[in-house]
Amino acid sequence: MALEELQGVIKRCQGLPETEFKDEDHSIFQSAARQCLEDGHAAELLEILQDKQNEDFVICMGWNLLGPVVNCILRNEQQIENMEICSKIIDRVIEISNPKELLLGLLEQIEDVFEKNISKVILLLLQPLQAVLLKMKHKMTYSVGLCLATIQRQLSKLPVPINDEQRIQDEHELCKCCMAVSSFVKPFVDEVTQTTNSKRDPSYNELKEELLKFFMKILEYPLLTAQLQPLTKGIEDNSLRAFAAEIVVYLVAIGESLPVLIVHPLLQSRKKLQDIDALQEDIKYPTNSLASLAYLLFVQHIGIALFPAVYSPRYLLRVNLEYISALISKTEESMLSKGLELYEHCLLAIEDNTLSHNYLEIKNILGVPQELVKVMTLCPFEHMRKWSLKIFQQNIDKFDSEGKYKLFRCLLKTTHHAGVQGYIIQNIKNQIDLALQVSNGNTWFSGQQLVPLLHLVLSLPEGAETDLLQNTDRVMESLNLLRYLVIRDNEWENQTGLWTDIFWIEKFLKPLRTGLNMSKAHYEAEIRNKKDNRKIKDASDHETRCSLTVGGKTLPKMTNAMQLEVLQSAIYTFDVMESIQARIEELMELKMKSGTETKNVNNSAF
Repeated sequence: MALEELQGVIKRCQGLPETEFKDEDHSIFQSAARQCLEDGHAAELLEILQDKQNEDFVICMGWNLLGPVVNCILRNEQQIENMEICSKIIDRVIEISNPKELLLGLLEQIEDVFEKNISKVILLLLQPLQAVLLKMKHKMTYSVGLCLATIQRQLSKLPVPINDEQRIQDEHELCKCCMAVSSFVKPFVDEVTQTTNSKRDPSYNELKEELLKFFMKILEYPLLTAQLQPLTKGIEDNSLRAFAAEIVVYLVAIGESLPVLIVHPLLQSRKKLQDIDALQEDIKYPTNSLASLAYLLFVQHIGIALFPAVYSPRYLLRVNLEYISALISKTEESMLSKGLELYEHCLLAIEDNTLSHNYLEIKNILGVPQELVKVMTLCPFEHMRKWSLKIFQQNIDKFDSEGKYKLFRCLLKTTHHAGVQGYIIQNIKNQIDLALQVSNGNTWFSGQQLVPLLHLVLSLPEGAETDLLQNTDRVMESLNLLRYLVIRDNEWENQTGLWTDIFWIEKFLKPLRTGLNMSKAHYEAEIRNKKDNRKIKDASDHETRCSLTVGGKTLPKMTNAMQLEVLQSAIYTFDVMESIQARIEELMELKMKSGTETKNVNNSAF
């Protein structure tokens, strides 16, 4: 019945110009063709389309078959023979139908597909879409741009594989789609590459801009999110990595310079504001896209052969700081890890103690370590926190002595996390120890140059009212540093400037002593209150629990016994601080007494 209805509408319209076709002819043809496909008459439909007598009709109406044929293929994926016939129907329609109408029809199929079928439709229609675009003489550039934007939107709906197993299985076929997209854009890249007198040819520049826009979006998704490390031995390299390599090659092929792309933010900062449209430049060269390109080049070494090997590691660190900052400020694990990898690779290429203090004047050179502190203290992934701490230390190690000194001062002033402050103070102690070694020649961590830094370290943020428990790491490291200095440096030598003005040490120790007394008294009173609480006596029958909220998250409830344990632990912490402080005061008294006796002996000798 449907086959007869289809033949009837074709016969009725034969010889008529397209303007005389009725609306009902279109709907009858489409519905009849759909029914033919559902009834298993795909072969008969193909014969009708291949009949030369029906060619004029197919030219006008053929694009209406795209939807029914695509749906038929999606329904009958397992029927290989049926799929082959449907593919031939699409090829026949593409061969003779109006390119403009075909373009709209194909884009409609790609855009309106359900999410579970996105990859299937992309893989099915990219080659026909390419053929249609290559047949278009006018407005090809605009059409290519429209197609690329549609394809990228659909690709962005496909989840990116996050581990080796998912990359190999490619369940959502993102990897296959990416390779198909690479083949799809190749002839248009070739067209740009082969065009001569590019500056005089507007269509060349327009097509190049459309391709560049697409490649920038692809660099951001899926490549910025994807895992691109080579797969283990014995397994074929994943296609996303191959796709990334082809994108880099295409960028160079359309006339983009990789060094210019990488240093783009640096070049923009040097231009006068009136010479550039900042918003337009950011749209054309998005930071995330360029960060992805930098990661491909310098971490995965994808396309590195196309990048001139003439830049120093220090310069590459400088130009990558913008990208590192953008990536490590992300909360997504995949992007954050790429930022850490890029930072680590840039640092590893630089020898320790060789990065000049002048680099601290560069934008982001101080901002990036501050962003790193946020990762170290706030990131929910433990391995990321440990990794960022390792990189934080590597960053410190690269600077010369003056650079370390200034970096420590800046970080101590801008960092409010006691654990990080304690870590910095520990680094200061290590640098002082190196400076005091024979013939070290380090003047920044010895003598009067060191005193301002010591003043910054040996201080309490809020004097005697400082929360000593919350600031335990900082206070303990400060006390350890002061104890080390008192033991290591004699009063008559005064290598660290510690003994120049002994009263400023007391300005640190006196409020600390007061704070310890206040804190211990407070916590001891709390312990007494807990022990006096009648509910403690009934703990065997019913334990009272309290809850604690930190950062918006409720921690497990604590029993009264657990609370007492925490309070007692705080008392132990204060006892340790008090013990170290007492030892420092004892050592200082001995050193000062010894120094006085030495002076008296020297004076009596004369």
